[in-house]
Amino acid sequence: MNPIVDRSKKPRMGRWKKGLIGGLSLLLLLVGSGFVYEWGASSLAKRQYPPTGKLVDVGGYRLHVDRMGQGSPTIILEAGSGETSLSWKDIPQELSQYATVVCYDRGGYAWSDEANTPRTGANIVKELHTALENEGIPGPYLLVGHSLGGMYARLFAQTYRDEVAGLVLIDARPENDARDTADIYARESVSGKPPAWVSTLLKRSGWLRLLRDPLLNGLVPKEERQTFVNVIATPNYFDAVDEEGSLTDSVEDVIREQDLGNLPVRIIARGLPQDYALSGISEEGGRQLEEIWQQGQRGMLDISDNSRLIVAEKSGHMVIHDEPELVVDVIKELLDNKDIP
Repeated sequence: MNPIVDRSKKPRMGRWKKGLIGGLSLLLLLVGSGFVYEWGASSLAKRQYPPTGKLVDVGGYRLHVDRMGQGSPTIILEAGSGETSLSWKDIPQELSQYATVVCYDRGGYAWSDEANTPRTGANIVKELHTALENEGIPGPYLLVGHSLGGMYARLFAQTYRDEVAGLVLIDARPENDARDTADIYARESVSGKPPAWVSTLLKRSGWLRLLRDPLLNGLVPKEERQTFVNVIATPNYFDAVDEEGSLTDSVEDVIREQDLGNLPVRIIARGLPQDYALSGISEEGGRQLEEIWQQGQRGMLDISDNSRLIVAEKSGHMVIHDEPELVVDVIKELLDNKDIP
């Protein structure tokens, strides 16, 4: 006598497996399509957004250098962390009426190639100097540095002291910032930018392009997101920003207790505090961080016997966007200074 076999479950199991396979196939198709879409869009963007300047070899890789104007001294604009030559907006054009102006992109940023050296301050400064030499852009140099770029500007002045005519530090990161704020950040719940691998995945999969407004909200101004996605947001860029950030402490160590003699130095400090709550920092923590930052701005007066502090009363950290005319005026004042060749 044949046993009774319930075969009713087998078709249901088969349908479940087919559904799973179908769902996975659709998911893979969507993901693959996203990568193909981004590859095509990025290739098109390279033609639609050509470099505004020249690509200059600095030893196996190229830096994007944009030069305008003429006359001495040469004004070098050093952007902050995550910022590029485009961050200066109309400032280079304004200054080009009075002198030679150079803005550029550090290795991995915007149109520059990925660097083949670690993103230490020493390497970044050396690359810039090599690019200036190879492009035939002579000193004396007036270094203008914003935020982290202020630290690189100070290191450039320290390394090539005889070639530097002056410094303008725009809400520059002070040399004791990491050391003085470590305890505060340790006890705060800080929500920072995503790690480089996450940003790279979002970019390569096409999601950053498709969802740029929600993904970049609070990180990149709306009017700049198109350019950010098409020019700036690359895997090389995300890696460079992360690596620079991880090596910032070493730059602080090199320029701590700096003495630049009688070099003309102008320090532009923000007048409006940061909104630390956006990063999840408490009101008390934000107050302490702002106080440390402001003390650091005034402490930089000690790096030269010829220094002066200017407060950008209407500006937050991005003084170059909030009060560009103040930045231009301070630089023009230095150009008129008899101490500047």
